[in-house]
Amino acid sequence: GFKKNLFCLTGCDPLAQTQRSKLQHRRARINQQINKEMRMRTGAENLFRATTNNKVKETVALELSFVNSNLQLLKEELEELNSSMDVYQTDRCTNACVFIIFLSPCLCLPSQDFICEHYGEDSFLYDKEIKELMELRQAMRTPSRNQAGLELLMEYYNQLYYLDQRFFSAQKNLGVHFHWYDSLTGVPSCQRALAFEKGSVLFNIGALYTQIGARQDRSATAGIDRAIDAFQRAAGAFNYLKENFSNAPSLDMSSPSLCMLVRLMLAQVQECVFERITLTTQDTHFTSQLRLAQEAARVSDVYLLVQQTMTQPLMKDYVPFSWVSMVQVKSEHFRALSHYYAAVALCDHMLLAGGEEEEEEAEKAFIQCHASVPAGPQLSQVLRDPEKRRKLGKAHLRRAVIRHEEAMRVHSLCKILRKMDILQDVLSATHKRSLDKYSELDREDDFDEIAEAPEIQSHTHQKPDIIPPNFSTVKVTDIFQRLGPLSVFCARARWGPMRVICLNKREGGLGLTLRGDSPVLVAGVVPGGWAEAGLREGDYIVAVDGKDCKWAKHGEVVHMLKSCSDRGVEISVVTLHSHDTQVNMLVVYLCRRAVMLSLCSDKENTRHRLLSGAKGQSSASLLNWNRKKKREGSTITKRLGSAFSLSFGSIRDTEAMY
Repeated sequence: GFKKNLFCLTGCDPLAQTQRSKLQHRRARINQQINKEMRMRTGAENLFRATTNNKVKETVALELSFVNSNLQLLKEELEELNSSMDVYQTDRCTNACVFIIFLSPCLCLPSQDFICEHYGEDSFLYDKEIKELMELRQAMRTPSRNQAGLELLMEYYNQLYYLDQRFFSAQKNLGVHFHWYDSLTGVPSCQRALAFEKGSVLFNIGALYTQIGARQDRSATAGIDRAIDAFQRAAGAFNYLKENFSNAPSLDMSSPSLCMLVRLMLAQVQECVFERITLTTQDTHFTSQLRLAQEAARVSDVYLLVQQTMTQPLMKDYVPFSWVSMVQVKSEHFRALSHYYAAVALCDHMLLAGGEEEEEEAEKAFIQCHASVPAGPQLSQVLRDPEKRRKLGKAHLRRAVIRHEEAMRVHSLCKILRKMDILQDVLSATHKRSLDKYSELDREDDFDEIAEAPEIQSHTHQKPDIIPPNFSTVKVTDIFQRLGPLSVFCARARWGPMRVICLNKREGGLGLTLRGDSPVLVAGVVPGGWAEAGLREGDYIVAVDGKDCKWAKHGEVVHMLKSCSDRGVEISVVTLHSHDTQVNMLVVYLCRRAVMLSLCSDKENTRHRLLSGAKGQSSASLLNWNRKKKREGSTITKRLGSAFSLSFGSIRDTEAMY
């Protein structure tokens, strides 16, 4: 079942006893058992290496064999669960021969001490924000299989940008552990880096797209188009992850695995394209059948490429046997279909008795359809001779039957594939159709040896696109925005403890110069004034008379200062000690210039040039852990904004002395 709360967080109720939730419960139970067995194996291996007693070594070796056997059984059980695709499809979805990636359950141990230690504020004041974050994270663990679930994952992914800036510093370890399970083996991985959390969420975005694509009704063109879009976006998510993250702690997020997943998604797109062409091809023209043959050959080729990727050394022992078998079955099946449609074009559809141009076009299409020239007469002569066409068509059918039988043989070797009734029906029906067609063309007086039919040249009229994720479509607000603007109040900045300074309102004003917005900066202190006793140049005003003003505009802070009573005003300030190196130097330089500007009005042009340079400061990359250098400063950072953009955009209007 699905659940929606007041925060508009949509996720599946983990306690709801639906078929899919039961499946997820079983996967979670198996993951926990695998985790337990892995710990036992690690302990046994350490004991085996540490002991010198031969009897103990024999006992430990025996235990290790039992543990490894249990692990293998658990992984096979998990593989069988990963092949239970029916619960992710609609009742009308007739094509079960699709691959879907399952989301990995996760667990986080949050820390609240950082708010108190780093920001100097009581963490209980932010209980609401912490609760909202944890509810968002809990909901994204079980997203609904639709657009709302995708938006939920992207919302959390975008929030991780703000969490990175707020709480994760290179100088201090936060002590937060992110636990995820490998999507195929169930082996747990634990990391402290937030980038691991980002990558895992991004992987689940791609996995969710595969499930959305698998549940589409592909008996109609509208459903096929939705499936194509979903699989292309899944390929984009996996490809984005491959290009932007490295040193993955689990195999499912490694570069070879992600490359395999991208190719697998594109192969399913190509299969959907073929299905749409078979639905929309109404005429039985000669060239239309040749087009179907080439499209089927294209599907076979892309699945063959996926199979080669799956059999590489690193992937060979990782990818489930049912996946490798399915890919091989599809490659053989669609290669058989390509020969079948070529035979149908030769034997059932004569050339139109039209003009010479149409005959030349058909002859050109027929020649391009074959990857090589068959032995015997030229292809142009074959087209004009019905008997030669029959013999070449019979040769294509012979190859089609051989390919069908190979697909059925591979299918019979996999226990999981044998349980897929729809797949069994499709393979049997197409095999019987090719056999029946071959029987029609077979004659008793055929004593000539059947020539070997050439392979069909693969070609497609719609190449798959890799659609990268567009995170800007989901707008988010920083959950912890009450901590203050990220330009100052971030994890990479260090400042002294908050000071409360009481300023008395006397003739001549308070004796300070203010500048900027959110937060307002003390740009200068008049020597000998009342403000000199407590304020320093470069302080940020965070509260006036106990009222928070981290996000206040310049005019609002000025109004609060001017409206104070005769007894004076209490100003809470903080002093920035260190920041990002370039930005820190820029702040100091701008502060010094501000005092000069308050005395020398002829420096306006210099200040304008300085501000133009400040705007060019780039922010830290969103994916700053193990991010590949070639992608630093990419569109994600630009969309979400600069974390260190100084809010001094209108100095000329907001700087004043009070």
